[in-house]
Amino acid sequence: MQENLVSIIIPSFNSEKFIAETIVSVQNQTYINWEMIIVDDCSKDHTVSIIEQFINDDGRIHLFRLDENSGTGIARDVALSKAKGDYIAFLDADDLWKPLKLEKQLQFLKENKIPFTFCFYDCIDEEGNKLNKRVEAPRDLSYRQLFFCNYVGNLTGIYEVKYFGKIAISSTRKRQDWMVWLTILKKIKKAKPVPESLAIYRIRNNSLSASKVDLLKHNFAVYRSFHGFNYVTSLFIMIGFLLTQLMIKPRYIKKI
Repeated sequence: MQENLVSIIIPSFNSEKFIAETIVSVQNQTYINWEMIIVDDCSKDHTVSIIEQFINDDGRIHLFRLDENSGTGIARDVALSKAKGDYIAFLDADDLWKPLKLEKQLQFLKENKIPFTFCFYDCIDEEGNKLNKRVEAPRDLSYRQLFFCNYVGNLTGIYEVKYFGKIAISSTRKRQDWMVWLTILKKIKKAKPVPESLAIYRIRNNSLSASKVDLLKHNFAVYRSFHGFNYVTSLFIMIGFLLTQLMIKPRYIKKI
């Protein structure tokens, strides 16, 4: 199974506190045929020098630097353009993978003969303390379900390039991952997750996702720009989104 190359897309920006741990979590994978493509979005701290230290010892890690701060969407798309893998996987510069993540996902893809999967994930706080929280998803995720709620954690998704091609990533600063998954589900209709936690999501106090109001604005923009709905239609759909967050999604958040 190790013959398939996996390209791991990582945008970085002022990530000196976390990037080393993130890289090591990939190096600890039992599946070793991968390339890590990091695109730095004009970090002003020591992120780049930390990454360069890893590059000196591991030829699978590649670093590219943007000329100006452009956001995670553009950084991810630049990384995607450099990717040579049979599969594309995503990871942020502050999140972590458990050692069996790639091995189990690739085995799941091949056994089920499917071109896309994702998995559940646990949560830690900014300092790395466990939060006893696991985020799960429907076992047969439909396009309609994904339309009202992004059940796929960015750090968990992996897709086959031969089947989808390289899926362009939006230049928006948030929710680009949701648009990728929507593009995938629109084509394959349903997706199955590996039904176990294989990744660890870091909840940061100052992250974009920490602001619920900002998230709603970004979600509204997805309905307007990605789906092309008018203002009134998008507003009504947002009501459905909010109801999903309040009534349905909590069923998939477990204490561990």
